[in-house]
Amino acid sequence: MKLRFTRRSQADVKAIFEYLGERSPRGADSVKRALKKTFDLIGNYPHVGRRSGEQDTRVLPVGHYPYLIYWSIEADEIVIVHIRHAAREPWKEG
Repeated sequence: MKLRFTRRSQADVKAIFEYLGERSPRGADSVKRALKKTFDLIGNYPHVGRRSGEQDTRVLPVGHYPYLIYWSIEADEIVIVHIRHAAREPWKEG
């Protein structure tokens, strides 16, 4: 299934890589590979993960990294709506 990224999720990815790139370029590469693997998993199995409790979104952690991906399933695509660090306050859509 096709993935579409919202502006918010694009900004989330950019912020993650800016933060990690300044601190650990190798770490940023590892997270990038883990994100891609998780996006591929979501694209192949849209109902993987669990319901997040926010609207009709699902959530899945990114491998062993502390990031969570939130997405919704629409007619013929998966919409990646938010990516956040798991240590932050729980996400409330709004």
